[in-house]
Amino acid sequence: MISLETRTGFLISQIKQVQGRVFDRLLQTCDVDEFNGPQGHILYVLWKSEGIPIVELAQKTGLAKNTLTAMLCRMEENGLICRKISASDRRQSLISLTPKARALEKRYNQVSQQMNSLFFKDFEKVEIKELEQYLDRIVSNLERAEQALKKGKDVHDGKGKNEDR
Repeated sequence: MISLETRTGFLISQIKQVQGRVFDRLLQTCDVDEFNGPQGHILYVLWKSEGIPIVELAQKTGLAKNTLTAMLCRMEENGLICRKISASDRRQSLISLTPKARALEKRYNQVSQQMNSLFFKDFEKVEIKELEQYLDRIVSNLERAEQALKKGKDVHDGKGKNEDR
């Protein structure tokens, strides 16, 4: 018998995979061929806070720095981003959007709205709010564990209130 935690982890992974495929298809049907879903996530972060260092962009996207660097190279080749040397620290590159990328934000937002409609079809507002609260709690738990692990501390095994699950 599969534990509840294992099933939940599997479902989250499955949602991420299917969501990625659907998002890419929606981009295609909306004639957005300048970037794919993962690159769209990078663009989204840059639309919100442009001119940021790679380290901060990696943190905000959740991508490993080496994965992000490879994606940024492709995006730079496609004319979506540019790198500028930081005035305060010449060793640091800041990632900025090109006018071409800025022009794509409206179409990206339309696709994102379509995804939200698909995600929450037949959900009540209260159910959406509840789900978001649970997901926020999961993110907080994982971030605390990540910080503890970085400090070399042992992390809790996840058991607690619901040990009998």
